[in-house]
This record gives sequence, structure tokens and C-alpha cells, in this order.
Amino acid sequence: MSASDRVDPPLYLARHRARTEAGGTNGAEAPAAEADPSTPLYLRRFRDREEVGTVVHDAPLWQRANLGVQQALTEDNRNKEISPPPASARTLANDVYLIRHGETQGYSTDSGLTPQGVWQAHTYGHTLAKRIKSGETVVFRHAFTNRAKETAENIHRGFADGIVQYEKDVTIVEPGGMDEFRNFQFAAPDGLKDVTAAFRQFQAKLEGIERIDAGERPQWLVEMDRFWRTQQGGGDPIQHWLTIPLLHFEPPAMCVRRFWAGINSLAAEFPGARLAIATHSGPIRAFAVSALGYDPGEPYNTEHVRVKLMEGGSPDGDAFVGYRNRVQETRIPKIDKLPAWQVHDTWGGLDA
Repeated sequence: MSASDRVDPPLYLARHRARTEAGGTNGAEAPAAEADPSTPLYLRRFRDREEVGTVVHDAPLWQRANLGVQQALTEDNRNKEISPPPASARTLANDVYLIRHGETQGYSTDSGLTPQGVWQAHTYGHTLAKRIKSGETVVFRHAFTNRAKETAENIHRGFADGIVQYEKDVTIVEPGGMDEFRNFQFAAPDGLKDVTAAFRQFQAKLEGIERIDAGERPQWLVEMDRFWRTQQGGGDPIQHWLTIPLLHFEPPAMCVRRFWAGINSLAAEFPGARLAIATHSGPIRAFAVSALGYDPGEPYNTEHVRVKLMEGGSPDGDAFVGYRNRVQETRIPKIDKLPAWQVHDTWGGLDA
């Protein structure tokens, strides 16, 4: 006796036996079963399609219109992601990494990296080598500060070690400085300079005023004092810069502007390349805030904001900016059509 030869088989098993005894292996050819009103409608429709040979399980989703949207979606979601047809895929023009420098010895001077910072940068480069395919081009650029330069150089060394280890054939463009990726500037008495480079002048002036306890503090000193006291008190000085109008600090929007100018320039010079740029947390964070519309927070040492420049799309070009699990599509700005932060050609200086 077979497993199905029961005196009182369940109703579903009795119907199955009735269909198979009628001649069909799966019931598709049994008119009695099709006439049975208790057969679910979806099952009858499936048997109809299977009988006429329209079920194409291996066809991509966009070619299954004859099966109906609901069934196509259900089948395609069982084991794989729904993806658009290859013809609609966008081409990646450039992949850009805006990387914060490694751990530095301090911000009171233009210091280089600590041993920890060197290790961070080298590890970042070695990890980047895992993601690169043979035949690609990688361009290394950096701001002109010592900490950014050393970061780019050590990322480059780690990357070079990695492609040898993983036996990849990659074209490398040696690290070089670019002024577009400098830190945000401060209007000191003797001209515009990096906010860190202005610290010694600020400290000497402040010490003199506090020691003598005479004279009025100039506005530039007041703003710089507020910025550094935020840092020394364990606060977030970059958030202070991003949210409080400061008359002697370069506006965050202008940092975003020149970063886009630098990215566009490199993309035009090295089409299709990956661009690894070592720079500073303030402009990187302002860049992310501009694209995402909110502040995800300060990047860690050697953490990056990723920018993917895409071909096609809008006439000006599209980009995807990603930072901390958030990706935002944005239009690449035309720098020559953006408002500029006007600075006189002849710097008159400030009241020291």
C-alpha cells in the first residue's frame, strides 16, 4: 500500500489523486479539476499559464509583463534583488574619497601625524587596495598642511603595498597638493591663513592683553578666542563654525564651493579615475552637510565622505554624496554661476 492509499485521505489528497487519475501529472490537463469551483483561482490561472507554456522563470522582471505585475514581483523577490535593465544603468565617471587626515600631534601648530596617525593612513591605503580592480587609475591629492600631506603619503604607501600583495595592475598618480582642498581660512591681521596657522599669532596677542590687562580686544581675537575655547572645553568647534556667523572665518559655503571646483578640475584631468584626497574635517563636514541637509557629525581620523560623479542624467551632471550610511543624490554645481565670497585684492589688514 502506498502512502496515499488511505481509507479516509484528507480532502486535498483525495483531489490530488482524482486529478492524477484523470491523466495529468500535475492536474493541468484535468478538466474536472478545472471545473471544480473549490480550486483556488490563483491555482487555476497558474495551470492555465503552465499549460500554454508562458511561465518563464529565468526571464528578468521587465520581460515578464505577460505574467502580470503581482506574480512577476513575487517571483523575483523570492531570492534576488529587483534591478533595472542593463540599458538603464548609469555610468560612474569618477569615484572620490574626501579623507580626513590621521591623528595629529596637535592643532596649536602645523604638526604632522603621530605614529597612530601614520598607522591609520597606511591601513586606509591598504584597505583601499582591496576595493580596486586591475586596470583602474587612482589619483592622490592633499591639502598643503603637514598632517594632510603625511596622510596622503602614507595612504599612498599602504595602497602601493596592497596592490603588490593582491597582484593588481593599477595606475597610480603620486600625491600632490591642491589649494582647493585647504582647510577653512581665517582673516588674521597679516592676511588669510589656515585656522591652525593663525593660532600662534592669536595666542601671543591674547597673552599680551591678559598679562598687561589693558586695551580693548579686537574683533578677530574675540572670534578666535571663542573658537579655541570651544575646543579646549571639550565642545565641537566645527559645529560652532558651521552654525554661528563669524566675520573673520571663511564661510562654510565657500569651502563647499572650492571643494566642488577642485573635484571638477580633477575629474576633467583624470576621467574615470578614483580620487583619494586627504584634507581637513571642517570642509569635509561642511561638504556633507550641504549635500545631505543635516549634520551627521565630525568625521573620525581617516574617515571619508564619498562622492560618485555620474555620467548622463541632468545637463549639469549628477553626483551621489555618501557619509555614514546616508546617500543623497545632488546636482554638480557650476562654480562660475555661484555667488562668491568677495575679498579685496589688496589686503588692508586688521587692527592688531
